[in-house]
Amino acid sequence: MAFNFDSKTILDDKQRSSTADKIAELRRLRTEAHEPLGPKPLDKVRSAGRLTARERLDYLLDEGSFVETDQLVRHRTHDFGMQAKRPATDGIVCGHGTIDGREVCVFSQDGTVFGGALGEVYGEKMTKIQRLAVTTGRPLIGLYEGAGARIQDGAVSLDWIARTFLHNIEASGVVPQISVIMGACAGGNAYSPALTDFVVMVDETSKMFVTGPDVIKTVTGEEISQEELGGAWMHMQQGGNCHYVAESDEDALDWVADLLEYLPSNNRQKSAPRPATPTDAEADATDAAALDSLIPDSPNTPYEVRDVIAHIADDGEFLEVMEQRAENVVTAFGRIEDQPVGFVANQPMVLAGCLDIDSAEKAARFIRTCDSFNIPIVMLVDVPGFLPGANQEHSGILRRGAKLLYAYGEATVPKVTVTMRKAYGGAYCVMGSKGLGADVNLAWPTAQIAVMGASGAVGFINRKDIANARDSGVNDEELRELIAQYERNYEDEMLNPYKAAERGLIDSVILPSETRAVIAAQLRFFRDKTVARPMRKHGNIPL
Repeated sequence: MAFNFDSKTILDDKQRSSTADKIAELRRLRTEAHEPLGPKPLDKVRSAGRLTARERLDYLLDEGSFVETDQLVRHRTHDFGMQAKRPATDGIVCGHGTIDGREVCVFSQDGTVFGGALGEVYGEKMTKIQRLAVTTGRPLIGLYEGAGARIQDGAVSLDWIARTFLHNIEASGVVPQISVIMGACAGGNAYSPALTDFVVMVDETSKMFVTGPDVIKTVTGEEISQEELGGAWMHMQQGGNCHYVAESDEDALDWVADLLEYLPSNNRQKSAPRPATPTDAEADATDAAALDSLIPDSPNTPYEVRDVIAHIADDGEFLEVMEQRAENVVTAFGRIEDQPVGFVANQPMVLAGCLDIDSAEKAARFIRTCDSFNIPIVMLVDVPGFLPGANQEHSGILRRGAKLLYAYGEATVPKVTVTMRKAYGGAYCVMGSKGLGADVNLAWPTAQIAVMGASGAVGFINRKDIANARDSGVNDEELRELIAQYERNYEDEMLNPYKAAERGLIDSVILPSETRAVIAAQLRFFRDKTVARPMRKHGNIPL
């Protein structure tokens, strides 16, 4: 029996919209997703010299590469009249795209929608892209601007904030996680960036705090500005949560792109170095000849350790991390024969290169990040010891300094140490010593490897001789000359790299100008290094 198809009845224009109407409706919804509350809130952001949530993605990603996910979602809350306020995207733009051709997963929080506060649907979107980053092995970049939990969603908003934390934790060490704070980031929303590998903040624009100034004033009576409480420089110099302070939104996003050049997409990848050529060693020795005259004759005269890094890294280029925090240690990414490496270097220009609490934690965090993503570690050592002082002891130098010991000893990537000058006492042990698991220990002829410096050592070794001389009635000038002679004897006997080399603690004493070539050769040799560890759930780093 033939089916009688009455097209006029079924497709009556009065009952059904045309294809053109449906396409127009989709275009309208897409426009709304780009301007959830219309143009005015976005114009306000622009007038403040900032990028909107979507403009940030447009700037960061390669043109035309962004693929948005969940563009048309809206919240499902009906309390407090929320059913009448259902802007598109629910306050967060998610998706994936490319940066210089590399696939990344991204989300950009929109502070113009509910102040960027996280609700149920918002949380669903954010955790979906977090999961996608892990399952596809792509770096995750979060552009943060939000006021924490959405009050109207009640406890469910807190649950979804906790879920974002869990996904940060599960992604840790699997894919690089980079957070860029693009405005005020308060409450629970401030903890998510703290769980990631890198945090970038914009000077005078970015704010991060758990409890805002108004609440603090109400509870404690203390008056403090947002900038003082949680500004970029506070988090760089005091809080230790910030890895780079940018001058603008654009500068922050440029730094992220630069950083990605040194990082693999996930923990299963290794960056392949370019093949070495027979002329590499000779050319490198010529280019690095300046290193032979870098170390001053006086062991107490400082020098700029960044100059050493520049002479070792490809084209003299490196990217410093946490530059303005704990400046007695320099942490930076660079390349040697196109292989990304992490440099950890004592800085003689600050505190004579002594280690303290902040520098130990800074170096430990950097080393763990390198180890997580298969980036070899190069230690450049000139350390007279740990910074003495009651404040350091009372603030936990033993526990917090032990983080550096633990991080280095736990790392399984290739590890090369170059002792340039001083390496005294416990600080020698901490800064990539043979006993702590370094694969290769190199030293310059200027290296001084000992339990302590000459002055302190003579006070112990020659104590009785000095006391006897004092008791015998020698004058002050003669006593000073005697002590100076003891110190010279100690320096000649102990403050050199050769005693350590005789005991196998130094693998090779090299000319400073040979440093790049020797490190490059060692990194090629140890590239496929494997390490067997005892079976365990995880170690217990002294947090």
